[in-house]
Amino acid sequence: MEETIAAELAHAAGSRELDRLCERHAQRFFDEGVEPGFAVESADFDGDGLLICADRYWRLRFLDRPTVETATRCARWLTDHVAADARTTVTEKWALGYAFITRDNIEAGAEVERATGVLVNGEDRAPEIAYFATLYHAGKFRANFNCEELGEFLKSSLLAMAAGKLREGPLFVALEAFAAFGRHSVTSEHAVRLFERAWKAPDRTSAVVDICLNGLWWSRPFDRQGELLRTHAGEAVEKYPKNHIFHYRLAAGHRICEAYDEALRSIDTALELLPTMGNRSSHGLLQDQYLAERNAIRTEERRARWMAEQQRLLAELKAENAALRDTVQSSPVRMVEVVAVFTAAIAFAVGSLQVTLNGALSKGDRFVLIATLGAGLLLFALLIVGLTWFMTRVRRRR
Repeated sequence: MEETIAAELAHAAGSRELDRLCERHAQRFFDEGVEPGFAVESADFDGDGLLICADRYWRLRFLDRPTVETATRCARWLTDHVAADARTTVTEKWALGYAFITRDNIEAGAEVERATGVLVNGEDRAPEIAYFATLYHAGKFRANFNCEELGEFLKSSLLAMAAGKLREGPLFVALEAFAAFGRHSVTSEHAVRLFERAWKAPDRTSAVVDICLNGLWWSRPFDRQGELLRTHAGEAVEKYPKNHIFHYRLAAGHRICEAYDEALRSIDTALELLPTMGNRSSHGLLQDQYLAERNAIRTEERRARWMAEQQRLLAELKAENAALRDTVQSSPVRMVEVVAVFTAAIAFAVGSLQVTLNGALSKGDRFVLIATLGAGLLLFALLIVGLTWFMTRVRRRR
């Protein structure tokens, strides 16, 4: 039967026909309670009919029984039927993808440990299978943003421990970073160190990039969060230009950094790329999420413009108030100066008149006396003006 299915899928006329045939054969395998027996040679989720068919079959299995036991069965099938060079990509896509669609059903810790005991005692490929099952169960916590539960599960569960050295891989570290970003008991510095460790891993995959950026986006606010998200999301977009999620993360980074024009360009690109996604996630859900981000960008942009205008008006008002205050404060000082000059002028006029009317003095003596009187009064006026200017200058400095 597998040969017939392979031939039929290979001759499918277009992607719609291929999708219909894969869905039909997957449903038949599920209804008959039989696992597919064909081998999968690639990780091409868009064009490999056998992989798409297997993907649809296991999707039905997980939706029917979203348990760690189903994850262990899927992992065994994967190691037996998927080529080694495609196994990493398929493992990551299946474990995290099936976790997302079954995120509303999380098993209790006792059920997970019981399934782990059966796995460890009766399976020679325990590390690989435990790793897949760990990713699946951890993916549910991640999809629900249960960072405390995720951190504890990765750190101390028997299922995670059974994965052995595979726990040191970048995807596992990325999940630890995601948990650390959302835990109040962990510093942001430690979370960033885990993030950088996963990001710089030489065998980093697109799933690692996705979880790293998701954790940084979800993180409790900290200094440099926006700049880190914008920088690393930019790197992801350069490497995976057709990935709409990375453009969405880049838009969020630009928005946090208040670069609203760039943010709008990035989110519009994400919306344009969205129709090319596969069927495992909800197109409508992501579209609503991206549109919400676009509305947030425009709202914050309008708020930023309004704040800038208010700050400009406030600066103008402060300048006007300062000028008015200077005028009010300087008015009494100017009045003192005017009174001093006016008093000196009156005194000079009166004194000059008395000297002029005094017939006992000669004309030269009268001139000297008037000049002396005028110089004294002028000195008095200048002294008053100088003292008031000095006092107000010292006050303004203070």
